[in-house]
Order: sequence, then C-alpha cells, then structure tokens
Amino acid sequence: MKIPAIRLLNQQLLKPLFSTPKEVVSWMGAMQAQDAGMVKWAVGIRTKAGTLPMVEQALQRGEILRTHVMRPTWHLVAAEDIRWMLKLSAPHVKAANDSYAKGRDLEITEELYKRSHNLLEKILCGGKSLTKQEITDQFLQAGIQVDVHRMNRFVARAELEGIVCSGEAKGSKHTYALLEERVPPVPELTKDEALARLGRNYFRSHTPATLQDFIWWSGLSTTEARQAIYLLGASLTAETWNGQTWYLHEDSRTSMKTAASSLHLLPSYDEYLLGYKDRTDVLPKEHYPKAFTNNGLFFPIILSNGEVTGNWSKPAKKGGKHLTHSFFRSETLAEDALLNRGKEAYLQFISPL
Repeated sequence: MKIPAIRLLNQQLLKPLFSTPKEVVSWMGAMQAQDAGMVKWAVGIRTKAGTLPMVEQALQRGEILRTHVMRPTWHLVAAEDIRWMLKLSAPHVKAANDSYAKGRDLEITEELYKRSHNLLEKILCGGKSLTKQEITDQFLQAGIQVDVHRMNRFVARAELEGIVCSGEAKGSKHTYALLEERVPPVPELTKDEALARLGRNYFRSHTPATLQDFIWWSGLSTTEARQAIYLLGASLTAETWNGQTWYLHEDSRTSMKTAASSLHLLPSYDEYLLGYKDRTDVLPKEHYPKAFTNNGLFFPIILSNGEVTGNWSKPAKKGGKHLTHSFFRSETLAEDALLNRGKEAYLQFISPL
C-alpha cells in the first residue's frame, strides 16, 4: 500500500478538490489550530488558489471557527459542525481539563462556572466580539478574580458548553462571541449519528488510517471509536498491511493517472502528521525529533513525494520573501525547481497579486 501517495490525495495536498476554506475544513472534519497563523496556510494549501485574505474572510464571517473541541486543544471546524462535535467530545475534554486543574490551584466550582457563563452572555450579547483581555477586565469588574490561567479555564469551559466560539478577529487578536448569535441553528444529531459523521469525516480525509489513529485524533474512547467504524459499515474497506488493519473510505481517492514528483511546505501542527498516532509511514522514528518534540511542539516540515524530509521557516520579517530550509534525509533531497515552486506557493498565499 502506497500510504504517502494516498494520503496526499485525500488530505487535499495533490489535486485539491475544493475552492473555499469552508469546504476544506468540512472535508477534513477538524484541523489542529494551535498556531493561529500557520493553520491558515494549512487551509490555504489544500484550497484551489487559496489566499490568506480568503481564509481570513471565512473566519471573520464565521464560516469556519477556531475553538477547543475533541482533544483539549485548538481546532478549526466548520460552523455547522460545531454543535454536534461539542456534544460528542465535551465530556472527554472537560474531564481532561478538570484532571489537569487538580493540585494546580486551578479548580473552579460549578456555581462559579454558571456565574461566569451568565456574565459572558451579558457582555457578549448583541453580536459583540471581545478579546480575552477585554473579557478579563469585565470579570474583574464583576468581582470574579482571575489570572491568565483561570481565565483560560473559564473561556475553555464556555466553549465546551456551547456558549462562546471564535468571533471576528481584532487585528491579530483572537476574540470570543456568543455561539447562538454567531452560528445559525442546525438539526440536532443523535450520538450514533454524530459518531458516524465524525468517523466519515476522519477516514475520508485521512485514508488510509487505523483504529488507533482515529482514537488519537478524535479523543473518543475505544468503545466509541469502534462504534463509529461499525456504523460506517460498507462505506469503509478494511485492508491488512504490515500486520495492521487499515481503513479506506469509499469517498477517498486511492490512485492517480500520473505520479509526478511533488513537494509541499507544510505548516507546524499540520494534519498530515498530527492526524495520526503512528507517523512512521511518512517519517522514520529516528527523525521524529526534527519534526516534533516529546512535549507536543510541531515544526514546519517539507514533504517530498509525501515523505517528511526537512524543515522550513517563513520570512523573518513581515513582507519578507526569503524562506529558509534544511533537509535531514539526504536520500530524498528535492529538486531545486520543486523546492522553489513550494516556496513560491507559500509566498503567493500570504501576498496574492
């Protein structure tokens, strides 16, 4: 099985199928968004003729949202998916956050959470978008004592409860808005419907992938993940390769007429690596430290024909044109023409004509 080639297709890195950021995020299910700037490139590189203004406009309009969902970290999700995804994953994320808070003087009572939710609804109503600092000031004025860490806990819980989501950015600053004002209502899904949809979104965009990959990406329990696979039924094909069971979704692409060489400059925290528990199919284990650290810091990477071969850095100064790069797998050094094309794609994204 040619795993890198198939993943390049279904992660929309080769011959992308979609023209808008919303279509891309919907297809991917969710996209890791810990780096707010780099995730825009993660969307743009998967979009036909994607540009930075195009992605930023989709965020400003609330077509895609940046919030905490699934694992306790940032993700981009399509607006119409946020409610059912929160309902599915919030119990897991809240449990993880509460476990982390114990013994760190970060525990908050349910009564205080309720008070904070009421305050957020009051200060954000009317379509307002406020930064975390502006919300902090309002909390202090209302007599709720907060520091940076406790404020993070309050807004994260409000996200998980479906009270707030990302609002319209103020310059480069993230804001929060009321979910009910930001996102039109959609029909509710049962848990089984939500599990099936999450499984479909993952496997169609991350094919081929294993059960353990899906568990890692989704934050679901093993029982829930197995149920999702069961509910997908014949839409998933199981193949045994290298002693593991791999799932391929019926909506995914598995071959191309031509297999021309390719090179991509992927952002930090990209789904191509972060969307799987086992990354050895595209990156030998001895090179893991060049792509990410043990404490979860992921670096920008170079893909050569779907294999992680090096690192790159964006221009040091705003408006700069010089991208640096280095390779750590000499056996897969890229052609200069491909490398220059990859760099030009990023520069065109951030500064479209």
